Amino acid sequence: MFMLGTLVNAAAVMAGSCLGLVFRKSLPERYNEMYFQAVGLFSLLLGTKMALAMNSPLMVVLSLVAGGFLGVKMQLEKKTEQLGDYLRRTTRLGNERFTEGLVTGFLLFCIGSMTIVGAIEEGLEGKSDLLLTKSVMDFFSSVMLASGLGIGVFFSFLPLLVFQGGITLAVSLAQKEIPGEIISEVSVVGGIILIGLSLHLLKVKRIEVVNLLPSLLFVWLFVWLELRLFSGT
Repeated sequence: MFMLGTLVNAAAVMAGSCLGLVFRKSLPERYNEMYFQAVGLFSLLLGTKMALAMNSPLMVVLSLVAGGFLGVKMQLEKKTEQLGDYLRRTTRLGNERFTEGLVTGFLLFCIGSMTIVGAIEEGLEGKSDLLLTKSVMDFFSSVMLASGLGIGVFFSFLPLLVFQGGITLAVSLAQKEIPGEIISEVSVVGGIILIGLSLHLLKVKRIEVVNLLPSLLFVWLFVWLELRLFSGT
């Protein structure tokens, strides 16, 4: 079945979020605070590990700057908040942390090497093993995340479908192997974005990480151009 891994992943996030909402009613606030400290520290560690694999510092910094400028120009952060507010009003189910839950869920579930490699693998070979493994992990993560941030985490399945499914669809249509250098540097930029998210979760500094998301496209383009110009591939 086409995009089986992504569909199962989205379903796992929805199911885990629903379970987390049940726990939310009985979970004391101090446990929520401790959870976000733990998630923040884990995100910091994971993002740092991903970022340390950097091979093309120039391409990475150019991508972050270009992506950040485009994100600010497009007002991605503001539009995401507006979308979150709209969904909250429409469903009448959200709370004041709806948008935070939506964005945090999307970033934690989608910005990582398992997402990128798994989506590419599914698009090229039709294999869903990696994404199915990721689905199990995201299920348990969504339980705890939704218990802390509420129903906004549930709706993170929407950008997950678009982002992860979009990669699978694009690769499937192109039917071309993606160079490892591109995958590696995309993962590096994703790691840096995760570090920004961790600083927000730890209440160190609020960074507009949504405005940095176009950097993932720019690093893909820049590394591809670098390979074309200097390697002839």
